[in-house]
Amino acid sequence: MNDTIKFICDCCGKEHESWPALTYNSPNSYHNLSDQEKEEIAVIDSDFCVIKHPEHILRFVRCVLFQKVNDHCEDLEYGFWVSLSEQSFKDYLENFDNENHETQYFGWLSNYISQYEFAGSIPTTVVTKSGNERPEIFPHKDFDHLFVKDFYNGITKEEAEKRIQQMLKN
Repeated sequence: MNDTIKFICDCCGKEHESWPALTYNSPNSYHNLSDQEKEEIAVIDSDFCVIKHPEHILRFVRCVLFQKVNDHCEDLEYGFWVSLSEQSFKDYLENFDNENHETQYFGWLSNYISQYEFAGSIPTTVVTKSGNERPEIFPHKDFDHLFVKDFYNGITKEEAEKRIQQMLKN
């Protein structure tokens, strides 16, 4: 694999190559807009996205999710977008530069992972962290979806590397 960083693992003491994070540049709702719609009704930067449809406004923030890998010392990191309510989005935006702001919001996962079938979105808990790190998301454990089961049960190193290779191809 290219674009990796070698490091000595705290877990096993062996040298590993660090995996790249699997990141999404935008929420699906933004990605699916026409170029004209992106220009006229949407605003996006590295942490926030707002889409102003005539009948409703969609608000998204960028978050991270760490997928447990059962037979490896390193987790697989995702950079996802999550939709928030107007109130939660406003609170997060107002406290974005506050290094001590720690809270939780309800959000909907707003990216689809190619290894899974999606009929709709997955409910998540968005947990802000001190130090201005991106919030971490946790899928709701009681939501019946294979992605949620894999999040809590873990995936194999082989599956993680397959996902990385697929993302690098795209």
